[in-house]
Amino acid sequence: MNFEQARFNMIEQQIRPWDVLDASVLALLSSVRREDFVPAELRTLAFTDTELPLVGTRRALAPRVEARLLQEMQVQRGEKVLEIGTGIGYLTAMIGHKAQSVVSLEADPALAKAAAEKLRRAGLSNVQVREADGRQGAPGEAPFDVIVLAGSVAELPQVLLDQLKVGGRLLGIVGEEPMMRAVQVRRVSEKEFQTTELFDTVAQRLPGFESRPAFTF
Repeated sequence: MNFEQARFNMIEQQIRPWDVLDASVLALLSSVRREDFVPAELRTLAFTDTELPLVGTRRALAPRVEARLLQEMQVQRGEKVLEIGTGIGYLTAMIGHKAQSVVSLEADPALAKAAAEKLRRAGLSNVQVREADGRQGAPGEAPFDVIVLAGSVAELPQVLLDQLKVGGRLLGIVGEEPMMRAVQVRRVSEKEFQTTELFDTVAQRLPGFESRPAFTF
């Protein structure tokens, strides 16, 4: 299989048509090898426009969703990022290329171990993968400039919003099938949060986030 041609096709046929036009994001999609992060038996499917099956009922986000989330994060050099749901570690790797540091929480032990090894092989020493479902975030490292939920939730947990810096932003996919929506919540002051709706999509529920917490918007 010609992986470079498949990568080019993914970017041109899936990513750009989904309004991902940020040059730095497109450069990362070209340079970070997605086929090195998916399970070995799925390498030939690494660039398909679908959620790939992982362990149990877990699935990897589709490439266009990962790309759009990365673009909307607008991660800057020097920022500290918390990711909930490492999955295969591909989005984690791209965030790591942009951020000063990344803490990524993954509930499944096998996924956490595999992603940590792949990120190590990719030379991303500024990324830490920890085995945890992410419901409580990482209060010991808070506050964060960016928090991203790499999967869907019923509602956004206040405990995670409270771990944002003032000026920081949280991105997540919120709602119930068949209609979910990616949103960005920016912390504008200690007690005030501003929500922006970004795009409609559907993604697998993150482990531990099946119930509804208190925060609504």
